[in-house]
Amino acid sequence: MYEMLFSFVLASAALAISPGPDNIFVLTQSVSRGSSYGISTTAGLISGCIVHTVLVAFGVSAILVTFESVFLGIKILGAVYLFYLAWQVFKLDNSIAIGKTENKKSHRQLYKQGVIMNVLNPKVTLFFMAFFPAFLWDKTENVILQFFVLGLVFMVVSFIIFSGIALLSGKIFRFITHYKKSGLFFRWLQIIVFIGIAFFLLLP
Repeated sequence: MYEMLFSFVLASAALAISPGPDNIFVLTQSVSRGSSYGISTTAGLISGCIVHTVLVAFGVSAILVTFESVFLGIKILGAVYLFYLAWQVFKLDNSIAIGKTENKKSHRQLYKQGVIMNVLNPKVTLFFMAFFPAFLWDKTENVILQFFVLGLVFMVVSFIIFSGIALLSGKIFRFITHYKKSGLFFRWLQIIVFIGIAFFLLLP
């Protein structure tokens, strides 16, 4: 059991460190607003994993895959939400990328945004379906409990690594506040990230 969990921790850490939509999103939020806002976003993204863990543990995820219309509907809903977020950023001025954005969105709002982004991404469920079963240590015992243990471990590891990304990128924040043009750059960077994740969801 412990050897399997250790292997799972290493695999989860490698996946969390690898560049992807989630940690890039945390990076942009941290650099544009500050470390604490990146950690709030991280907390939201990780909290969303609870839903996917429950879906996998109780087999509901299999239904989402079986009925393509339901699966497609969730993907489209998630993409529409991300396009909406990109439009909201587009309407703001360039101060969104520096300290003034703290008045635009609170930690609670970023937390909710992270939860919604993660929950509406069915690819996370598919990933859990493909990834978790390989690390079940005893298929004759309570499999549902094992899925929940793996889900908890995955969330803890991802939270630690994503928070580390937020803290490191926050140091950059103190430098970019001195450059006015950085506002325009990071404003468009956030728009590109939102749109990029939206298209990522719509990919087959």
